[in-house]
Amino acid sequence: MKIITIKLLLILFFIHLPTLTYGVDPDEILKDSKLEKIAREISKELRCVVCQNQSIDDSDAKLAKDLRKLVRQRLMSGDDRDMVLKYVVSRYGEFVLLNPPIKIDTLLLWLGPLIIIFIGIALIFIFFKNKMHPSTITEEETTPLNNTEEKKVQKILKDLKQ
Repeated sequence: MKIITIKLLLILFFIHLPTLTYGVDPDEILKDSKLEKIAREISKELRCVVCQNQSIDDSDAKLAKDLRKLVRQRLMSGDDRDMVLKYVVSRYGEFVLLNPPIKIDTLLLWLGPLIIIFIGIALIFIFFKNKMHPSTITEEETTPLNNTEEKKVQKILKDLKQ
């Protein structure tokens, strides 16, 4: 019974291990709690360019740490939230935003997954349609059997009956 309990605890530990690590180091935290709150909100909106599917707030990558420091420096120098975001976007492009705005430039980012799903469904439909309705062979495509072939078929059929 103890072994099962230990195994379950280990499984739970390893499942929750990623949530136990945070990207923000204690030395990065600002003394002003209002600015720190704004910095954390901004950090949750910015994509880690290295990890790509993680915010810089959650990432341990060196570049994410540099971006977090940059955000805090800009806030301490007097920039507001929008100014910081505009500055980071001007340096890294809209890809750095976890939720980029819907514009012509970013339309493919928003519609890309839907297009891929649609193409996949269409290909599956075409594949199964061809499997369900095989093309029929017309008489024009076939040639009649000659005498020797006809005798062989008859012999095979006769052997099968026995």
